[in-house]
Amino acid sequence: MSTFHFDVDEEYAKQHNELLRDTKSMVLSGIALFVLSIAGGIAAWIFIDPTSPWRLLGSVGLILFGVMMLIVALMLPKSVGKTQTLYDAHPLAPAIITENVGTTLTLTALVNMNASDRGPARWALTSRVVKRIPNTHDTVGTKVPVVAVGGQRSTRDKNTWQVITPMPIAWATPDTKEISRARAEIPQDQWQRLEKARKDSELVTAAKNTLVEL
Repeated sequence: MSTFHFDVDEEYAKQHNELLRDTKSMVLSGIALFVLSIAGGIAAWIFIDPTSPWRLLGSVGLILFGVMMLIVALMLPKSVGKTQTLYDAHPLAPAIITENVGTTLTLTALVNMNASDRGPARWALTSRVVKRIPNTHDTVGTKVPVVAVGGQRSTRDKNTWQVITPMPIAWATPDTKEISRARAEIPQDQWQRLEKARKDSELVTAAKNTLVEL
């Protein structure tokens, strides 16, 4: 799998890229937990009997937990990186709409579990429920070019992705020519492999938010 280079429209991506929106929601949740924990720590200090050991333990514990949540929240955007960098760094991959329930779609992608450039590809399916994708037909079977964002590896096997998130090119640009160019650059044999695999409904269901090796 190769990378696909194009100019990401950062403002457009902020509106449509669900991975970025999920990150923003997690940041806000972390900040909210920080505020609640600090408030809880202060309340514990005020209302718990001064002679009780739980007064100090409860107050310090809640405040430390809140500070930890704040640190994690502030580090999240840096760990995700800029949108342009995300698209430039991760390989182009084929995806197909496998379900349309009206308000959401199921996007199923063929991805390579091999995190190393060496060795043969280890093909897998992964599915993600998304909202309607801009400038893309929402009918089942529609081909959607994505980048496969590897997000997690185990300490025992750093050469294998445990989590891969398909991120549509259409989330990053309104330019339909770029979307078509990305679709055309994906090898035909990969589209065929995905088309064959997506006909197995049990396989597609099993691949939701996880990887199922083919």
